[in-house]
Amino acid sequence: MSKKIYLSPPNVGSIEKMHLDAAFESNWIAPVGPYLTKFEQKVCDYVGVKYACAVSSGTAALHLSLKSIGIKAGDKVLCPSLTFAASANAILYEKAVPIFIDVNYDDWVIDISLVEKAIAKFKPKALITVDLYGNSCNYEALSYLCEKNNVQLIEDSAEALGSEYKSLKLGSFGSLSILSFNGNKIITTSGGGMVLSNNEKLIQRSTHFANQSREPVIHYEHKDLGYNYRLSNLLAALGFGQMLQLDDFVYRRRAVFDRYYNSLSQKKGINFIKESKNCKSNRWLTTLIIEDNKAGVNRDEIINALEQNNIESRPVWKPMHLQPLYKNSYYVHKRGKDVSAQLFENGLCLPSSPHLSINDQNKIIDIISKLIR
Repeated sequence: MSKKIYLSPPNVGSIEKMHLDAAFESNWIAPVGPYLTKFEQKVCDYVGVKYACAVSSGTAALHLSLKSIGIKAGDKVLCPSLTFAASANAILYEKAVPIFIDVNYDDWVIDISLVEKAIAKFKPKALITVDLYGNSCNYEALSYLCEKNNVQLIEDSAEALGSEYKSLKLGSFGSLSILSFNGNKIITTSGGGMVLSNNEKLIQRSTHFANQSREPVIHYEHKDLGYNYRLSNLLAALGFGQMLQLDDFVYRRRAVFDRYYNSLSQKKGINFIKESKNCKSNRWLTTLIIEDNKAGVNRDEIINALEQNNIESRPVWKPMHLQPLYKNSYYVHKRGKDVSAQLFENGLCLPSSPHLSINDQNKIIDIISKLIR
């Protein structure tokens, strides 16, 4: 059996080890320490925001964001249906009500016309946008809508570190924005995330809640319910080393996408996700649609063929309105259309590591090409 080709494995080496060793030797083996501050500052400088709070996961970052803007039980929060479950689960943590919104067919991000309708109908307190697979939402229009209707904008950029909208980095557009550093993301801290904002008070609240809501007194005093969400200094050292290579990771992932696109886009029944208008995507994962009536093969048959060759691929996210947990939820979509469901039924994610060799990528392309009618 040939070596396993994974979808999006971590890429770590001597740079990360050097910083991990430095953190280890300093004996800051705790959720506090110099690298935590350095990592937060490095991300702030890169994204172009003033304040950050590094935490244990992107999910924790979402939860803190909702809690920090004051989401309470019964509050309505808009969220795209086509996303990973964490985007929606954090809403339930605060006993709020998720309102799921369909996406655009071309770029797979939230449909602004439906957001406008949902705001008018449900009067939500917040909107979570998702920069899906590195693609940007239209933040000019969404920011205007949210400001006009007093809706707090939380930007879920878990998959989009390094992507841009109108030459500004994603993660800089929300009242609060979040990143994920899970092992499969474009940079990793093994597990981790971050809350970002230009609003110092909101980051102070996030940091407060992430540190068990401990009051700033000599003894352990707690007035609010808190959480053990802070990132450790060791993992921050790993993330700092990864940040030094982020632009190279983006360049390489975009090159991986381009090779797939140039080899497969002209084949019948294959449609790649389009880069959003005014967006430069980090191409975290290469994603595409397989139209089986044109291609002569369906998505699952391609996944199975790749698996037989020890190659990992996956369907795109299963929409939230189709998940058993959310079967009774609200779902806003255009009459007679369910784009999120269609993308899930036919969508495919291909191996996209920045260190995917050309030979391995050609192998993947060859397997798919032979299956196409």
